[in-house]
Amino acid sequence: MGRIAVELVPRDADNLLADARMVRDCFPVADTINIPDLLRLPLRSWDAARMVREAGLTGAAVPHVRAIDIAPDGPLPGLDDPDLREILVVRGDPPADLRHTVYPNTAEDVIARYRRAAPHLRIYAAFDPYRRAPYRELEAMRRKRDAGADGFFTQPLFDRKMLDLCLEWLRGESVFWGLSPVIGPKSRSYWETTNHVVFPRDFAPTLDANIAFARETMRTVAAEGGSVYLMPLRVRLERYLPPLLDLG
Repeated sequence: MGRIAVELVPRDADNLLADARMVRDCFPVADTINIPDLLRLPLRSWDAARMVREAGLTGAAVPHVRAIDIAPDGPLPGLDDPDLREILVVRGDPPADLRHTVYPNTAEDVIARYRRAAPHLRIYAAFDPYRRAPYRELEAMRRKRDAGADGFFTQPLFDRKMLDLCLEWLRGESVFWGLSPVIGPKSRSYWETTNHVVFPRDFAPTLDANIAFARETMRTVAAEGGSVYLMPLRVRLERYLPPLLDLG
């Protein structure tokens, strides 16, 4: 296995640090915290990443940066942090609050700006096999790589057939393969509606089934020399993560 990251939502400083401590204590194989940037929350991802790193709760922290939030002539988030080493640039979904200003940037635009301004950074981009035709996503992947991306974070995957296809499509790339438990009909509906995920017919939205799939995927990725990130939404960290310590 390469690296293992856990994605934590930065609801506020106290909850973020408590979650990072939980990951450290119950899932010590995780060497990275991955932090999304959510406009509905006051704590920005790059500030949250600095916080958990300076608290000594992770060896590495990867903040997300939403390209559509970056003014073309404005500063690049996180560059005031001298210890920032990695970022994930995503295009970003349009905000629900129409008062929030967005800009017509692509992820490639912002990746290229970071590459010029901070050549020491390791820059990741997103890969999503669900939202559009795969050939378009692969074309976008090549543009992101040409703009300066060093690797990719996939959207969470939910079945072995899609994993096998993506392993073939992304062979030779540096990839964090995404996994997220889907527990119950509301969680499933979220992924279907928001991310256009098509679940396999035998998909079981139970904790045990999700843990079993995560273990299988982690074994497969380990054999390929890849990395994974775990997005434990709507499930307690201490219930989901410890069973993944033994891939047996």
